[in-house]
Amino acid sequence: MFSKACEYGIRALIYIGQQSADFGRRVGLRDIAAEIDSPEAFTAKVLQQLVRQQLLTSVKGPAGGFELTPEQLRTVTLRQVVLAIDGPGMLQGCALGLPQCSAKQPCPMHYQFLPIRDQLNELLRTYTIGELAGKVHEGLGFLKQ
Repeated sequence: MFSKACEYGIRALIYIGQQSADFGRRVGLRDIAAEIDSPEAFTAKVLQQLVRQQLLTSVKGPAGGFELTPEQLRTVTLRQVVLAIDGPGMLQGCALGLPQCSAKQPCPMHYQFLPIRDQLNELLRTYTIGELAGKVHEGLGFLKQ
């Protein structure tokens, strides 16, 4: 449903969030990539994109790495992450990708897709990275099989 970059970005943020909240530590790129089963170079590009959008904090130097501040854990939603990486297309667009799809000119799936798109938007708007990191911490969710 999401691009590979977006999937890796969400998983990385959840892992970083768990490490930041539980242990107060910064996490290096190599650890993140290993924990979410992603290629290092690709993960680095995704994480830098999130840093530029201020959804993630990066600290340079020997004690550096990636972290989420308590405020970021509380406020960064999945919707912000999806918009930062994939853009608004899936959250606003047509199920078939038609540029002119609307109530006046609906695609064949328009009315069936609208409630699904609305539910997805609500889910993404509702959940924060901190909440999802908490689920992993409590054993209610996993990032790696």
